Amino acid sequence: MWQPRFYAYIHGIAKNLNLKILACGGTENHIHLLLALPATVTLAEVIQKLKANSSRWMREQLATFEWQKWYGAFSVSPSLLGAVEAYIRNQRQHHARRNFDDEFVALLKNSGIAYDPIRLFAA
Repeated sequence: MWQPRFYAYIHGIAKNLNLKILACGGTENHIHLLLALPATVTLAEVIQKLKANSSRWMREQLATFEWQKWYGAFSVSPSLLGAVEAYIRNQRQHHARRNFDDEFVALLKNSGIAYDPIRLFAA
């Protein structure tokens, strides 16, 4: 299974960028990260650097790998950090009941974020 090594590599990238990963988890087709971002870096910069560095490593490991072009980001209240950490660490159990698309739509709805269901997962 490649995920534990991949998550360790992601943690290494984050450390080099002075980021703190509070939780990391996912499945074969996506990853969830709970990050504490310093005020000196934008989320877009962090995502770009994490994707660039990890995709190079993944291609060395699996030969073919590509990140999706888009990503979702949600802020988390400090009072909910424990619940979000548990949610991220239990992705396998979540996805036994709900696929990624349904999960993402639920996150958007729960966060009050408007979206176009026709264009949401368009390539």
